[in-house]
Amino acid sequence: MKYLIVQGSSRTDGNTAQIADILAKKLEADIIHLKELDIHPYSYDHEHADDDFLPTMCKLVTYDVVIFATPVYWYTMSGRMKNFFDRITDCLKTDKETGRQLRGMHMAAISCGSDHHEVEGFFVPFRESAGYLGMHYLGDIHTWVEGDDLHQAVVKRLLKRTKDFFINSF
Repeated sequence: MKYLIVQGSSRTDGNTAQIADILAKKLEADIIHLKELDIHPYSYDHEHADDDFLPTMCKLVTYDVVIFATPVYWYTMSGRMKNFFDRITDCLKTDKETGRQLRGMHMAAISCGSDHHEVEGFFVPFRESAGYLGMHYLGDIHTWVEGDDLHQAVVKRLLKRTKDFFINSF
């Protein structure tokens, strides 16, 4: 299995990146940092065809499993991640061939907050988007970093859930 982590934080070295790095090592996954890309908001006129979105999607569909990792910003996914999800509409309207390649892929999601509390309904957009796109939703994991401290309990939970979702599922 080929794994890709799409990391949606505004920092490439922050808490969510720490979680993504641990997961990437465990799964031998590649990581895309949305912060490093020029991806414009969705436009009904599709006026942003020359940004980094479509090349990123063309890369994404070459993987078996895509894992979306996002910080919890105001009880929801980051703006960068939401932009990315909104732009998937381009793959349903103007680049349908790429959109069709999502069907049958596997998706999972990871959140990273400042405490152990998982926001109710946080993962609904990921789960519902997977269903709409014909992707198999493997599940989700909430992680947290308190201050600058990534607790060993969080790492242990992440690795256990990783084994359950990504290793034992196939």
